[in-house]
Amino acid sequence: MDLAAVPSYFLERLGQALLAPGSSVSLASLSCALLIACAIIAARRYRKSRRIHARTLIRALFPKSIVLSRSTLTDVGYLYSNIFVFGIVFGWALLSYEMLSRTIVDQLTALFGPMPPAPLPALVSRTIITVMLFLAYELGHWLNHYLSHRIPFLWEFHKVHYTATVLTPVTNFRVHPVYMCIFLNILAIFTGLASGLGEYLLGGTTHQYGLSENNIILVFFIYVYVHLQHSQVWIAFTGWLGRLFMSPAHHQIHHSSNPAHFNKNLGSCLALWDWMFGTLHVPSAEREVAAFGVEADRPDAHAVGRADRSVREGGAASERAPRWKSAAAGVAAGARSDAGLANPSLPVAALASAAYAGTSPTRARSAWPSVLSFTLRRQWPRRSRSAYPTCLPSSFSPRKAACSRPWRFAASSVWLS
Repeated sequence: MDLAAVPSYFLERLGQALLAPGSSVSLASLSCALLIACAIIAARRYRKSRRIHARTLIRALFPKSIVLSRSTLTDVGYLYSNIFVFGIVFGWALLSYEMLSRTIVDQLTALFGPMPPAPLPALVSRTIITVMLFLAYELGHWLNHYLSHRIPFLWEFHKVHYTATVLTPVTNFRVHPVYMCIFLNILAIFTGLASGLGEYLLGGTTHQYGLSENNIILVFFIYVYVHLQHSQVWIAFTGWLGRLFMSPAHHQIHHSSNPAHFNKNLGSCLALWDWMFGTLHVPSAEREVAAFGVEADRPDAHAVGRADRSVREGGAASERAPRWKSAAAGVAAGARSDAGLANPSLPVAALASAAYAGTSPTRARSAWPSVLSFTLRRQWPRRSRSAYPTCLPSSFSPRKAACSRPWRFAASSVWLS
């Protein structure tokens, strides 16, 4: 190993992350988010006839309780890991969306023959492919997020992100590497399909408009409000605007420790897919969230090396965890609960019906074994009353779900999740 190349690697990665204008953590986008937050806070103080001082703004944006919290320090550790370590360790496990795109074009050409070039100006063609890729990214993000909240195995990796008790833009990097691999591969599949289909229909290779190899529409949203989604600044889009765009308040609701907010607002920049699939919670103009985080009282919740301890060693499951039980759980001995609703003598069908009716206790607990020693005997805790599992793809409403039959319950859980 050439040790002389190590410093240059770190400097190159740091430069790409902080200086590339299209980077998700570029200094330019962070500065833009800071200026927008300052303007919002100053405007609110002005409307209330309060004085606006630089010191007041700094204390509002960088309170000691957030800057010096263990949660924030943990976020910095995950940022370091994602920038410098993830690509080295897990780069081999990532799919290439360009390769998938070429495969799709080749398969479509073999099936239907080549398409003649579309009689469109280059500006129009590139705009079409740019919008297609952005919408594919958003749909892939929503689906990955949905699956991570639905499937217990995936949730054990994803819940690392929700141990944060304060939100800063760096919290976006507080993710388990296994979750990141799954997320990036799902995005590669969706964007590869969109790119291949778009290029075939347009009759030739068409490149999206991008900045630092990122979709220009995504970069625009990063500069405008994506960084503020992980912050303490309450900026809410209400009405029809809140059904189209994922404001900072939307995502802060997603991180809320209030069970009424669990499993809502799964999108990235757009609220469109949440609106279509029934997972949207439009925030009010006034702050709704009192606290963030799940399992915040766990001793190692803010230890970078052990924040995912529950994945490896086991731990209490949170209410935010997926509520449905696997099909194999039908042969399990029973479920634990702290209110005595469930007991080993009850059949799984009765337990499932009670859970979907919203009558099971909100603090049902179960132990999660290590990933390698996963057993089919586990009973998974119920989701909050605000969750919306369904048995039929045409309904996403908890009031319309009907899961009285064990086989139907299990099959729909696997399919929809």
